[in-house]
Amino acid sequence: MAMTVPPEETAWLLHHVLGFTAMEEADTAAILDEATKTAEGVLGPLDRVGDKVGSTWVDGDVVPPPGFTEAFRAYAEAGWIGIAADEAHGGQGLSHVIALAAFEPVSSANMGFGLCPMLTQDAIALLETHGTADQKSRLLAPMITGAWTGTMCLTEPQSGSDLSGVRSRAVPEGEGYRISGTKIFITWGEHPMTENILHMVLARLPDAPAGSAGISLFAVPKLLADGSRNGVSCLSIEHKLGIHASPTCVMQFDGALGELVGPPHRGLPSMFAMMNAARLGVAIQGVASAERAFRRAVDFAVVRAQGGGPIVAHPDVRRMLWTMRALALGGRLLALHAAMESDTARGQLLIPVAKSWCTDAGVEAASLGVQVHGGMGFVEETGAAQHLRDARISPIYEGTNGIQAITVLKRGLLRDQGAAVTELLTAIQAADFASPALLHAAQTAAAAAAWLRQAEPRAAEAGAAAFLQVIGSVTAGWLCAKVEARADAPPAARAAAGVFLDQLLPRVHSYAATISAPSAAMIDDRLIA
Repeated sequence: MAMTVPPEETAWLLHHVLGFTAMEEADTAAILDEATKTAEGVLGPLDRVGDKVGSTWVDGDVVPPPGFTEAFRAYAEAGWIGIAADEAHGGQGLSHVIALAAFEPVSSANMGFGLCPMLTQDAIALLETHGTADQKSRLLAPMITGAWTGTMCLTEPQSGSDLSGVRSRAVPEGEGYRISGTKIFITWGEHPMTENILHMVLARLPDAPAGSAGISLFAVPKLLADGSRNGVSCLSIEHKLGIHASPTCVMQFDGALGELVGPPHRGLPSMFAMMNAARLGVAIQGVASAERAFRRAVDFAVVRAQGGGPIVAHPDVRRMLWTMRALALGGRLLALHAAMESDTARGQLLIPVAKSWCTDAGVEAASLGVQVHGGMGFVEETGAAQHLRDARISPIYEGTNGIQAITVLKRGLLRDQGAAVTELLTAIQAADFASPALLHAAQTAAAAAAWLRQAEPRAAEAGAAAFLQVIGSVTAGWLCAKVEARADAPPAARAAAGVFLDQLLPRVHSYAATISAPSAAMIDDRLIA
């Protein structure tokens, strides 16, 4: 049973639609094929036990589900963690876009497992960008080989997404710092799968100014260089709706020895190297959720008989299946395009768009997957419910989708007078394959942007989520139009692109309508009765 998108389809999209030229198409397809084999052959069979058994907490230790430790070793030894890391430190030096594309089948096959190498890769990206030469020489190699994993320690009990309220402290001691405080929602914060774990921790120095400008970033290992245990412990793990295999830890730092990464009081800008990489990874998780839910739903629909034949023949079931396929295709194109443009103004605009649009699409597709199964979808044994439970976290972590929408509004639209949005929409309208429907959608998006630039701040914020959906949908539509215009496109991808343009692109107009007519209750700051 296929769990993932065909690797040759993604390779074709990268080279013929997104303009990827870092390697030959055959080489891209070969890499993605190997990633798919690992995902479906090694990780997929562990997905069910990961959900049913989950990770467990025993006296401060975390026990992963059966088979996960062996699977992680196999994954690391195959070189997947260091696929995009610097060759000077043992990585393969391939494009981050290829690494992102290769991560999709991993997340499709086993989302809970995939979070561990994803965050390790993101910690590698952070150190490659902001670490000193000495830190790179000591810390990168063990993470690239998979001897260590990495975490992101931001959130605290009293401070969720608003990091200005971080209270964890860092006191200088010799050449290092003693870190104290409690961090929550730390993915794979404790486990026995590797010899060490490197925590990337936000904390305040004694002379730190108030607010987010006073946060510094520290690298804090679970074990010190002499093998002794650092002052880091896991107090508990959360009992969650989904991704049961992935332990979500409460981590306590009791004078743990750490080292400063980047300049003092500049931890949040440094951490953005890790956060942006993670947001693209989460975007691909949304795509993977949609694709996996689609694959399972198709397998069910072709054998489930109702009304004289398999339900896959019914137009309404086909509507749901093709919607799922189109959501996955549009999200894949959007996320990979954002990754390719990550160093440009367009990329900075599209990273939060991709994170939100793709994860919302993943939840929608997973919900449709349950619906295709009918009553059997509500029964855990079919597996459809797990996809919905697992997918539901993705619009929440790595910055809620509402926060991403405010980022798009304030940084992507208002801060530069709409330059990045204008450039994107101009490129869409100038495409020689742009249909009247795509041109109309781009014009609607431009009108929505113009309205937001003139709106009162609360009215603009009330429309931010809808505007993000507008930009995500019109960008994905533009990329789908490029697929549909190519006669040599993989047939299923070309059909899904047509469904996106016919059925999903029109959503732009309904989203835009809500932006320019905000409900008074959304803007009124009185409490909701």
